[in-house]
Amino acid sequence: MKRAAGHTPVIGIAGWKKSGKTTLVERLVGEFTRRGLKVATVKHAHHDFQIDQGQTDSARHRRAGASQVAVVSAKRWALIGELDAAPEPELAQVLTWLAPCDLVIVEGYKSARIPKIETRRREALGSKPLVQADTNIIAVAADHAAEAAGRPVFALDDVAAIADFIALSLGLAAKGAAAPAGTPANP
Repeated sequence: MKRAAGHTPVIGIAGWKKSGKTTLVERLVGEFTRRGLKVATVKHAHHDFQIDQGQTDSARHRRAGASQVAVVSAKRWALIGELDAAPEPELAQVLTWLAPCDLVIVEGYKSARIPKIETRRREALGSKPLVQADTNIIAVAADHAAEAAGRPVFALDDVAAIADFIALSLGLAAKGAAAPAGTPANP
């Protein structure tokens, strides 16, 4: 599970709809950033999404047929690519598009062959636990007592302990201040 030389560590956050994925990703980004790490994220969407809508210049460029549109300002930039009939890019390809960083957190991509934390909330209990069929799941974060096929179980809101586990599993070291020590616990 440790990273290969020269490769950015990647951790996935996977679970069924309404299982707490986005909230956990948001909190982990904040935690790792406080620890001095530069974090990038990749979010998989299962639907047609728009980041340039209406009559924005970039939307007009895209609708006119541009295969890629870059929007750049003094505060941020975005690159929008149209797939047309091409297949959705694989996660490995998307990861190559990211700027250098210390950690990439991937939300979604349930079937990706990367180490993942499975999220579970009571509201999503109707779905079969992913850990039963996915050997890439290294831990479970839940808001209730959960079976995890022998993997560690964390309270979904114990972000520091989850971050400690990820850091230990991926060989990440905090930059600046030392990361707090934490151990897995059943919620």
